[in-house]
Amino acid sequence: MSNSGKDLEHLIELMAKLPGLGPRSARRAVLHMIKKRALLMTPLADVLAEVAVTVRECLNCGNIGTADTCDICQNPKRENGEICVVEEVSDLWAMERSHMFKGRYHVLGGTLSALDAIGPDELRIPRLLRRIRDENVSEVILALNATIDGQTTAHYIADQLGDVRVSTLAQGVPIGGELDYLDDGTITAALRARKTL
Repeated sequence: MSNSGKDLEHLIELMAKLPGLGPRSARRAVLHMIKKRALLMTPLADVLAEVAVTVRECLNCGNIGTADTCDICQNPKRENGEICVVEEVSDLWAMERSHMFKGRYHVLGGTLSALDAIGPDELRIPRLLRRIRDENVSEVILALNATIDGQTTAHYIADQLGDVRVSTLAQGVPIGGELDYLDDGTITAALRARKTL
């Protein structure tokens, strides 16, 4: 195989490592980029090279951006005493897409897991506790995944907070959801969180 053939195979292998892409999808994506080299591949390569150099983790909350402190943490309008705690940056981005939350965030970087030897110090829990003390936080919203590790992490954090108001996201039947298609855990959570009409 020629060098160019090896380069293409290497590109396909790297693309196949991305979430949601397997070898066949990666091959299709690479072929599409090659066909649209000027419009897609070259600008993508330039942006990837730039982001690889400039991207960094926010020193305050754990979000990612191009400065030491992210845009959300720098925005004085977001300083309302609320911190929404999420597991990963992708969760923060999902919350931001709703345009509902107007406070600040804290990205833990995962969840507590005894099996994986992940304790509070392996996550950003100590940093969260310092922020709550230093930033005059009145409410912590725990927006963690409804998994055993997520719930264990939520309970641990809530136990550490003392007098600060702690809330969690509502769980249950999604809008447009049909009961027949929901799992038992979702139905149970929905029953427990029921409200009067």
